Amino acid sequence: MNTSLSWIKAYVPDLDVTAQEYTDAMTLSGSKVEGFEKLDADLDKIVIGQITKIEKHPDADKLVVCQVNIGTGEEIQIVTGASNVREGYKVPVVLDGGRVAGGHDGKKTPGGIKIKKGKLRGVPSNGMMCSIEELGSTRDMYPEAPEEGIYIFGEDAVVGESAVTALGLDDIVFEYEITSNRVDCFGVLGLAREAAATFGKEFKPPVVPETGNQEDVNNYIKVTVKDSELCPRYCARVVKNIKIAPSPQWMQRRLASQGIRPINNIVDITNYVMEEYGQPMHAYDLDTIAGKEIVVRRAANDEKFVTLDGQERTMDESVLMICDGEKAVGIAGIMGGENSMITDNVQTMLFEAACFDGTNIRLSSKKIGLRTDASGKFEKGLDPNNAIDAINRACQLIEELGAGEVVGGVVDVYGKVKEGRRVSFDAQKVNQLLGTEIDKETMISYFKKIDLDYDFDKDEVIVPSWRQDLECLADLAEEVARFYGYDNIPTSLPSGEATTGKLSFKLRVEALARDTAEFCGFSQGMTYSFESPKVFDKLLIPEDSKLRKTVVISNPLGEDFSIMRTISLNGMLTSLSTNFNRRNKNVRLYELGNIYQPKQIPVTELPEERMQFTLGMYGEGDFYTMKGVVEEFFDKAGLHGKETYDPNAGKPFLHPGRQANVIYDGKVVGYLGEIHPQVADNYEIKDRVYIAVIDMPEITALASFDRKYQGIAKFPAVNRDISMVMPKHILVGEVEKVFDSKGGQYLEGYELFDLYEGAQIKSGYKSVAYSLTFRAKDKTLEEADYAPAMNKILKALEEMGIELRK
Repeated sequence: MNTSLSWIKAYVPDLDVTAQEYTDAMTLSGSKVEGFEKLDADLDKIVIGQITKIEKHPDADKLVVCQVNIGTGEEIQIVTGASNVREGYKVPVVLDGGRVAGGHDGKKTPGGIKIKKGKLRGVPSNGMMCSIEELGSTRDMYPEAPEEGIYIFGEDAVVGESAVTALGLDDIVFEYEITSNRVDCFGVLGLAREAAATFGKEFKPPVVPETGNQEDVNNYIKVTVKDSELCPRYCARVVKNIKIAPSPQWMQRRLASQGIRPINNIVDITNYVMEEYGQPMHAYDLDTIAGKEIVVRRAANDEKFVTLDGQERTMDESVLMICDGEKAVGIAGIMGGENSMITDNVQTMLFEAACFDGTNIRLSSKKIGLRTDASGKFEKGLDPNNAIDAINRACQLIEELGAGEVVGGVVDVYGKVKEGRRVSFDAQKVNQLLGTEIDKETMISYFKKIDLDYDFDKDEVIVPSWRQDLECLADLAEEVARFYGYDNIPTSLPSGEATTGKLSFKLRVEALARDTAEFCGFSQGMTYSFESPKVFDKLLIPEDSKLRKTVVISNPLGEDFSIMRTISLNGMLTSLSTNFNRRNKNVRLYELGNIYQPKQIPVTELPEERMQFTLGMYGEGDFYTMKGVVEEFFDKAGLHGKETYDPNAGKPFLHPGRQANVIYDGKVVGYLGEIHPQVADNYEIKDRVYIAVIDMPEITALASFDRKYQGIAKFPAVNRDISMVMPKHILVGEVEKVFDSKGGQYLEGYELFDLYEGAQIKSGYKSVAYSLTFRAKDKTLEEADYAPAMNKILKALEEMGIELRK
């Protein structure tokens, strides 16, 4: 986005700054200025002179000797070879010692070319008369300049005054980097508003009076919008008795500063308003509009259309078209058609100012291979409320420039009106965010500078529709910060637990999970949160399972990435499958990643995100290896030996007899087991696969990093082994509960060291052997100290139907 300083000053009259001051201040207030160009940087000592006398050069047929009045009461002599000089003409004159930007070929010379008095073929010449190219511009921007020769001023030019000023070259053009969320700053008015707020000056936008004669525009044109989503608003006005002529110089100069070539008053007005308001406009010859009707519809597949540039383009049904009663006359938001273009013979004109869906314009522009200034603005997502202001401004300029007669009224098809929004405001929270102590009244004064109202009763900032970027308190804090001055905000550390470099408790637990997994030989993996609905069938998950209730992505990359995962196994099994099929023998992987559980279907609010610690392996190791990793993690997280396992986990993707829920303090905190053979086959893994999934929010709530020191034992331990024969349905966990409850004060620990099932044991039974350790902290134990505990343990085991192995 470019603007000239003179155009900004048209709406901020009291602005008096240098180019560098403007650049620095605007950048600090959020409107980043990439750079600037002084149009007169290489121009010096150039005035308007009037040729009073012309004589032939005595020694050169193609040179003439001119006497030129430069307004100081004296005349200077200039020798020139220009063929278009005449007595009485007013021309730009470079005085002795002055500079021009370049040569007659239009190429600029860095630093300019210095002009000195001298002799041409023996005749003294005390300066030079200039063409527009020598002044650093071109005929594209100054269409009144001759193709060859000296630039000629109009009769109203004042002899002796600066030719640079008269040509509008005493200006500065700034180049901005405007972020796409600041659509309001893609017009000069938006940047002028920012400049006024930045420098504390009054912003004076153009006053647009009501225009139009006593006629009714509805008698001239009818508008029908068939797709209100792609075209939320369409405004149309009619101008008759068109008079095509050059636009005034002030308009030409402003357009030229934007790099837009002046053409004629009608075209220039549409371009001018587009740059001023940031609202593209288009004009049609109403006499070419069949049925005096405009229809906004989608194109048909393979529909052909010839645009203003003479190129035939092929559309499809995603492209929005502007049509009349019979045919298409324009591609919405991109370019009009050759069949309705404005010519010098136009009598009645239809003005269009509309708002189109930005995403559709961008995609359509890319699809048909045509990007214009208009599409570049539309694709940012314009404010529909700006359209009516822009079209009224255009009609005002039509009347002021005498370009035609505006018909009264406006056709305005506007479905759902876009309102501004209200954002709750809390000055104290803003100060906490910024680390400042700005009073509330000062903050509100900043808001008023940029046309934000304030409701004192509700403590709400009233945001107009054209500020699409202001949605929450943090956005308001940014507005305060940029006008208070980022350089004025003191240095401060962010508040919170992590201020001194310490990880939050949640992140410490997650880091512990990583350390534990890597210590046990697992490598970290990372998989997509987007998955395919087919995953549930591969995992044998029933049709009525709540896991199938997912968050569906509205614009997925494809079906394989169309939902948010509700279970973390697919990514892990896919990674294990990849490794298996690449013949990696022993693979252990872990992942810390979220699952997404919708609170209700259909989704009306953000889903619950739960971090899952997922472990997967094949090759060396079994169910108990995985169980040991889980217990290692629990122990490191401060969950010491209280976990139990329920084999009735009911997970369809796990082996029916080799699975368990992990329970801690009565809560299910995860599960582990061997993958069901059919599931392993679905993932093309021809080996036993073991997984464990731990729900991290549950663990984080239970975890503790508090550690109590215990000294090294001074007295010896006593070990007693128990070998038991028990029914298979009795779990060793139940046996360990007996040890915990009956072991007494001296039981230090126990360890399972043998498990046997076979011919030596009767059918339906298994042999289990434990080693129990007893120790006292203050003495050496005697048999009488631990024998009562052993007797209680044996009695409890006997009551469970467990026999001591003989």
